[in-house]
Amino acid sequence: MNSEARWYKYYGNVPHTLDYPDISMYQMIKNAGNQHPSNIAYDFMGRSVTYNLFIEEIETCAKALLALGVKKGETVTVCLPNIPQAVIMFYAINRIGAVASMVHPLSAENEIMFYLNEAKSKVAITLSCFYDKFEAIKGKTQVEKIIVAKIGEALPVVKSFAYKFIGGEPKVKKDKNVISWPGFLNYATNFNGQITHVGKGDDDAVILFSGGTTGTSKGILLTNLNFNALAMQTIAAAECYKTGDTILSIMPVFHGFGLGVGIHTFLAHAGKCVLIPQLNVAEFAGLFKKYRPNFMAGVPTLFEAMMRNEDMKNSDLSCLKGLFSGGDSLSISLKKKIDAFIRERGAEIQVREGYGTTECVTASCLTPIDYYREGSIGIPFPDTFYKIVVPNTQDEAEIGQMGEICLTGPTLMKEYINNPKETMQTLQQHQDGKVYLHTGDLGYMDEDGFVYFVQRLKRMIVTSGYNVYPSQIENVIDSHEAVLFSTVIGVKDDYRMQKVKAFIVLKPGFTPTDEIKESIKAHCEKSIAKYALPKEYEYRDSLPKTLVGKVAYRELEKEEEEKQLSKI
Repeated sequence: MNSEARWYKYYGNVPHTLDYPDISMYQMIKNAGNQHPSNIAYDFMGRSVTYNLFIEEIETCAKALLALGVKKGETVTVCLPNIPQAVIMFYAINRIGAVASMVHPLSAENEIMFYLNEAKSKVAITLSCFYDKFEAIKGKTQVEKIIVAKIGEALPVVKSFAYKFIGGEPKVKKDKNVISWPGFLNYATNFNGQITHVGKGDDDAVILFSGGTTGTSKGILLTNLNFNALAMQTIAAAECYKTGDTILSIMPVFHGFGLGVGIHTFLAHAGKCVLIPQLNVAEFAGLFKKYRPNFMAGVPTLFEAMMRNEDMKNSDLSCLKGLFSGGDSLSISLKKKIDAFIRERGAEIQVREGYGTTECVTASCLTPIDYYREGSIGIPFPDTFYKIVVPNTQDEAEIGQMGEICLTGPTLMKEYINNPKETMQTLQQHQDGKVYLHTGDLGYMDEDGFVYFVQRLKRMIVTSGYNVYPSQIENVIDSHEAVLFSTVIGVKDDYRMQKVKAFIVLKPGFTPTDEIKESIKAHCEKSIAKYALPKEYEYRDSLPKTLVGKVAYRELEKEEEEKQLSKI
């Protein structure tokens, strides 16, 4: 089947296979920069940097890392939003053969501690406004040096002065183990000689954290080839990219979608990334007017917010060549609304849905450029092969039959770090000799190879494109002194797709007073990332149980569905 996959007839001009170079991510963008040195690599709040200068910034940062003592194969944690320091550091880490562990800066203290310990990082970089989380877990990780960056350091001179004048960022108390970004870059002067490391495709390169297929947080180890292949596949499947095109890099760098598509894909092809650290929906219209972006990639809630913005009503979107949706299911009705919205404003395209998992960086299939099959998430990328198997087996399901989505190709992760058992469950060698990723997602494939995603096989909540695992939230709530037990479910939400709701049963002797409720809420806020926090808490004397005594969370989900239906 692989030599003549049934979806090939819908490929158009997309090549069936690509030739992937055996090089590092850094070398990939350096090659692009060598060919187009005067192209803009990134723009941050009006400050544009050419590829020539960008490569210099990476070299300086790489030398500083070596002077700091970071060695090949060691892990550096990057806990930053979409700012220049994040992108420079990411490629500098790769330049010296180290591994970049990407962490959500809004993660709670305990989560950051877990990520640092899992990755065994001795060096980390964060923003001054997030430093207090690192200070709070001092001595509980292997971290020896923390680099603290500030937004103002990356701004144009005038904006930087204004930012400092209005007190834009908190001061970090002096500590011999804490280094400012400019102070860190000065370390480069202590490095004599040339950087000799030459990266290869199979080298360990990036750790991204995801829930894995069992719902517990896992570090996903990805290689240079994984990211470089993704960059080449995405451009080939998109069929609409021209060297120097601009993308609004809105999705965050600690997310496979944001890092793989929003950053590396475009930098590997001499494109321009407009770095947006925190999206303010009110700024959408201004961004389109100022930058005239050719591409934008985001989650469905992002496009929904864009359409709700009053200022977008008169925007000219004729600049758009590609609008990609991923990270969550794009409903048929929302796709139709987005398509109508952008076409009414001059774009001659459709929003194209993709699908993937962090275990293969991000996207691995995409809606064709000029064709759409209702409800489908598209067809596989070049060199990527999908099959649907009967759940908990390797037996291929019949065409149109529901089963677990499995895929193979050059973007498959190396492993879950420190977890060989789950790695074996997720990466399985099939009878055709290929290793397939068992995604834990339920779907089917039609007779032409179009893939349809139905739902997660495991219990999981997806809110605004982020995966939230109920068991983790329950563990935090249950650790409160007043809580007997809790159950967390996802409730349908027009804006977020799902919102997190917690049902709580208190211990005997405790009642849900305002004081207790506030205490539990504060307890959650300390240990749960903002995006995963419950939006609603409901207190009950008891919760429904299954025959074996487990909480019947499906009954609670059904109750919530019925509540919503009664309001219609």
